[in-house]
Amino acid sequence: MGLKMKIREKKQKNTLTFAVRSGIIVLLLLVGGSAAWAEEEEITAVMANLVLQIGIILFVVRLGGMAVKKLGIPSVLGELLSGVIIGPYALGGIALPGFPNGIFPLNSASLAVSPELYSFATVASIILLFASGLETDFALFLKYSVAGGIVGIGGVVVSFFAGAGVGAVLLHRALMDPVCLFLGIMSTATSVGITARILSEQKKMDSPEGVTTLAAAVFDDVLGIILLAVVLGVVSALSGSSGGITAGQIGVIAGRAFGIWLGFTALGLVFSKQIASFLKFFRGSFDFSICALGIGLLLAGIFEKQGLAMIIGAYVTGLSLSGTDIAAVIEERIHGLYEFFVPMFFAVMGMMVNVGELMSGRVLFIGFVYTVAAILAKIIGCGLPTLALGFNTKGAFRIGTGMIPRGEVALIIAGIGITAGILDEQLFGVVIMMTLVTTLVAPPLLNMALRLPGRGTKKETRSGIAASMTWDFGTDEIADLVVDILLKDLKAEGFYVQMMNVDEGLSQARKGEMSLSIIEQEHIVTIETSQDHSGFVKAALYEVVLRLSDSMQDLKKSCDTESLKKEFAEAGVQFDPEMIKLITPNVVCAELKADDKPGVLREMVALLANSGKVHDWEQVYHDISEREKSMSTGLQYGIAMPHAKTEGVDSICVAIGIKKNGIDFGSIDGKPSTIFVMLASPKKSESPHIQFLASVSTVLRDESVRKDLLNAQASAEVAAIIRAVADKRK
Repeated sequence: MGLKMKIREKKQKNTLTFAVRSGIIVLLLLVGGSAAWAEEEEITAVMANLVLQIGIILFVVRLGGMAVKKLGIPSVLGELLSGVIIGPYALGGIALPGFPNGIFPLNSASLAVSPELYSFATVASIILLFASGLETDFALFLKYSVAGGIVGIGGVVVSFFAGAGVGAVLLHRALMDPVCLFLGIMSTATSVGITARILSEQKKMDSPEGVTTLAAAVFDDVLGIILLAVVLGVVSALSGSSGGITAGQIGVIAGRAFGIWLGFTALGLVFSKQIASFLKFFRGSFDFSICALGIGLLLAGIFEKQGLAMIIGAYVTGLSLSGTDIAAVIEERIHGLYEFFVPMFFAVMGMMVNVGELMSGRVLFIGFVYTVAAILAKIIGCGLPTLALGFNTKGAFRIGTGMIPRGEVALIIAGIGITAGILDEQLFGVVIMMTLVTTLVAPPLLNMALRLPGRGTKKETRSGIAASMTWDFGTDEIADLVVDILLKDLKAEGFYVQMMNVDEGLSQARKGEMSLSIIEQEHIVTIETSQDHSGFVKAALYEVVLRLSDSMQDLKKSCDTESLKKEFAEAGVQFDPEMIKLITPNVVCAELKADDKPGVLREMVALLANSGKVHDWEQVYHDISEREKSMSTGLQYGIAMPHAKTEGVDSICVAIGIKKNGIDFGSIDGKPSTIFVMLASPKKSESPHIQFLASVSTVLRDESVRKDLLNAQASAEVAAIIRAVADKRK
């Protein structure tokens, strides 16, 4: 009996133990499942916030960029200020329904935005420096390494010690303190795009000052990247050392950082053709362009692992590929990524600015001193060495002011500094202030320097007498073709071609003492050079125009335009009913009065003006008339569709006119034209120009529709017939 009791007790104990264990296991599973579910829910919420933030940023930076460009300020400043406005220290931190801490809540003192959003900004900085490397002409860097090197080194050295010195004095730190080192390196950056635009406007691109400034800017970019590598190595050593480091240790660190940069750069340049051949294995231009960026990301990661900045690896990759035959293709193919990511980077940098700290007296004082030092450092550091290169004080001042604007690299380095905990919110605000002010003050200072009477060199130079030649090619398309072919020809002649400001059609070509500035503004092409080289320019352009003219003749011979026009008139296309909203009674005339082609065109343009979208009546008439001269828009079945893209309208507009007895309009079938549809679209913005023409042509091929239009007695009736056709096709 006792034994049975013991066995029963043991079974009960085991059962209880099993139950307890089972309960614990179930509880753990439930807790684990709940935790996993909660974690999944948290990730989903984080991702939802991230995509909302990115969507908002994309719109805000575009609006900010557009707003400042109207004031003649670079769009990058608008993007930066947009970030400040929507950041966690401003509107982004205001509580809203569903967002108790704001849409852009403050993450921490060292990283104001979320890690996810900052990750996007980091990728953007890599894309930005990869593109900068692609745009750097290394051959030009070597070619002008003497003059450009002397000016560039002077500017970098003086700017570095000026920035670091301000930090040491005002912050009471040692010169080799990481904070001072970062203030120094951020002071060295130069953004030459603004300078190039001003030199072009003042017709000084080919002047001794202009050529020297642009050459120095190329050198300055490379020097800045090298110095950043060295500073990051020193900062890394200082942060891992309990005490200070000796000059010998600094030399070893600098040598290692420089060695890594130089080693990878040398390997990249030596094996650039092999790298390009490997990328071409992916065949499609989009494929190998993305893979090229992939190499940039890989090298960025390797450099970061070695204690250097990721952007240095990205720059080295771009620089290595800059001399290959696929560089231009890669640059074009990644342009969409650039436009998506890079403005976001500037916005995120702006969002990290503590507006309250920025407005404090201490930040304003330090920012003022640091900015003045940064301006003077470039004027002195870049200008003073030029006195030994044949320039006088005027020339030195012009070159120095041309190197003042700071740009993207300074902001990237500032971002690295604040996330690494080296810079605080106040010093980050100081750097933002310096970047903004130097970019804003440079244009008026440089304009003033360029207007000073007298030459900038001690002796008269061969390029001192400037020649400016201008050609009007009639259309933007022809001007684009001429410039593209000319630049290719110049490269074939051994010129170093540099695209200084693609958006404004500004390029620079140099070979020995010969310097050309090519400016394309819509259909006008201007080339500036010295008087001695004007003959070469005219000969080069003559060859381009001659070849282009021959190509046009070959195109006309191989392509029957009359047949194409007939095929267009007979082809069908899906009609978009939404386009019919452009046709209202006030742009319709049921009985045109004119009896000849010019009269009909003028009467139709007057109808277009009723839309309220025409701001230059004569310009619209001129452009449509010119289009008619190249080939009549008279089709068949009595239909004529005069049209043009013009700067005389604000947006796409259409007019319809009826001439019951018809006029000679040069139609395909030789019959009089009775139904006229005139279309005008803006030149510089997207509009469904061709789509509208094709759609209306399809509708008017219906004989019953044409008959109804010719029988209509009033404008409202004509518009109603067109609307009825559109309703049937919905």
